[in-house]
Amino acid sequence: MKWAVVLYALVALSECIHKIPLYKGKSARETLEEQGLLEEYLKTHPYNPTIKFNPVLAQTSDEPLTNDMDLSYYGVISIGTPPQSFKVIFDTGSSNLWVPSVYCNSYACRQPQKFNPSQSSTYRSTSQTVSIQYGTGAMTGILGYDTVTVGGIVDNNQIFGLSETEPGSFLYYVVFDGILGLAYPSISSSGATPVFDNMMNQGLVSQDLFSFYLSRDSQAGSVVTFGGIDPSYYTGQINWVPVTSQTYWEITMDQVTVNGQTVACSGGCRGIIDTGTSLVVGPTNDINNIQAWVGATTNQNGQSTVNCNSIGSMPEVVFTINGINFPLPSSAYVFQRMSGCSSGFGQDYNDLWILGDVFIREYYSIFDRGNNRVGLAQAA
Repeated sequence: MKWAVVLYALVALSECIHKIPLYKGKSARETLEEQGLLEEYLKTHPYNPTIKFNPVLAQTSDEPLTNDMDLSYYGVISIGTPPQSFKVIFDTGSSNLWVPSVYCNSYACRQPQKFNPSQSSTYRSTSQTVSIQYGTGAMTGILGYDTVTVGGIVDNNQIFGLSETEPGSFLYYVVFDGILGLAYPSISSSGATPVFDNMMNQGLVSQDLFSFYLSRDSQAGSVVTFGGIDPSYYTGQINWVPVTSQTYWEITMDQVTVNGQTVACSGGCRGIIDTGTSLVVGPTNDINNIQAWVGATTNQNGQSTVNCNSIGSMPEVVFTINGINFPLPSSAYVFQRMSGCSSGFGQDYNDLWILGDVFIREYYSIFDRGNNRVGLAQAA
């Protein structure tokens, strides 16, 4: 009888852990390169990754997002009854859910998949509007409520944005449709309840956390897990780091070293673990110093290139967080494309560090809302 109770408990627990496959599609950068448009695009749309963490914009209650050309991991969710499917970025650097709608006539809204509220029997409209600032413009729209299904989790009465306008240049070249934000509710535009908060409030997850595994070598295999931690995706122990600000998933970094020498973040700095940023981004001077140490050169458009033949001899870049070293080998921070090899470090005119997909591919990342902490472990 006792074993039956234990087995029942384990089954009940597993039913509240949900895995959503993430797919690695073609990035906007790759599309622009193939069409011979990248150089011209960068001249008029410079890379501005930290705009979505700009406190001035945050004070206006508009939630800023960046025009990140290297974003490529997306998952599929559905909205409405019957369900309408959308490819979304699961973004720990923002808090709103929005998708393109039939109300959008912008150039970027050329994708056939648009949410049509008239085709959903569970949709409920509101008079609220939403505006989300990008580096190249703003997504504006209206807010509505409907059933959102994420990897088997049926999230009832979820508020989300239906786009009416979208910034044309960036979103036209991406493979995903919208954004599902996983940061704290304090930064949600228009005060909309984030998806994961709604899941927690309805008791739809066994633990108030979610975790990311981003595959390093293949198009498939990446996953976001809601409500649990999967030991098959990491080796060794989990190192827990406290969240220092319940806005984004912000932590404190100790330093960045190369060959035992402090090359950046001297004396400590702010860092954000962000699945919605593709690179590791830091202040201009610090990133330039790292690029020099690893042998990368940066052109006038901010693109950093490295010699593909030197990858094997390039040093580790070590991020020390909460007293623990997290090294990034060259295999992690160098992109190898048909056009050549480039560095996975990006610069921005800010004192903030963003540990994006380049870092997360190397370290299984757990976002624990119940204890306001981030767990990092060596990815399997």
